[in-house]
Amino acid sequence: MIGGLLEWMVENRRTLRRIMYGVLALLVVLDILIPTGYGRFPWEGIGGFGAFYGFVSCVLIIVVSKALGYALLYRPEDYYDD
Repeated sequence: MIGGLLEWMVENRRTLRRIMYGVLALLVVLDILIPTGYGRFPWEGIGGFGAFYGFVSCVLIIVVSKALGYALLYRPEDYYDD
């Protein structure tokens, strides 16, 4: 049962990806159009703020972690050769 489902998902990955992008876009549009009704801060009432904030936060986490990796962790190939 599960094996057949996984095979179907692999065979139709392009279609599934398009469906998921459509669902994500629909959620952002609905977030912009439908007011939330709550908000402790003024910017929480802005439609699409949560999606924008989450995207920017993820990009920032990736950029900062890559910068820390290059600054502190990466060493040249011959680092242990003396």
